[in-house]
Amino acid sequence: MRITAGERRGKTLKAPEGLNTRPTSDRARQAVFNILNHAGWRNGDIIDSALVLDVFAGTGAMGLEALSQGAAHAVFVERDPAAVAACTENITSMKYTEKTLLLKADALKPAQRPPAVEPRTLVFLDPPYGKGMAAEALKAYAARGWLAPGAICVMEMAKKQLEPAVEGFIQHDERAYGVALVRFLEWEG
Repeated sequence: MRITAGERRGKTLKAPEGLNTRPTSDRARQAVFNILNHAGWRNGDIIDSALVLDVFAGTGAMGLEALSQGAAHAVFVERDPAAVAACTENITSMKYTEKTLLLKADALKPAQRPPAVEPRTLVFLDPPYGKGMAAEALKAYAARGWLAPGAICVMEMAKKQLEPAVEGFIQHDERAYGVALVRFLEWEG
C-alpha cells in the first residue's frame, strides 16, 4: 500500500496484521481522489487546503493521501489498538505530525468538536461493512459540530449492503470498485 500522488507519492504505508483493518486499495483510493480533483458538481478545489476528518481511519491512508495532495490538516479517528499503532507510524514516517491529530475514540460516539479544531471540509468514512455505521457516524459528527457547511463526505460501503441515505446530505456521485461502493455527499449544513 502506497501514497498514490502528491508530495509523498510512492511512500509505503504500514497496515496491521489480521482482518480487523481493511484498507482501501491503492487503485480505489486513486480513483476517489481523481473524482475529488475533477468533480464537475463542485466549484473550486476540494483537496487543496482541506481540513480532513478520517473516521474509522485504520492505517490513515485516506487522510494521508489528502495531506500529500495539499490538504492543510487531518484529524484521524480510530479505536482499534493495532490500527492506531499503524496510523501513528504512518503519520510519523510521512512527517505529518504537525498537520495531524489522532483521536483514539469510538467513531459512533464523537465528542463535541474542540474549539481549537476547525470544522472539517473533507470527510472520509470507511467503517466495517454491513453494519450501517457510516451513516450513523456521519450524523453524529454533523450534530457535534465537526462538519463545515458544504463539507464533502466520501462514504465507503459494501455494494451488497448499502448504507441508508443520510438526512441533510446531498449525494453527488456514486462509484463501484470491486466489492466496495463509494458515495460522494455534501453536507447542506
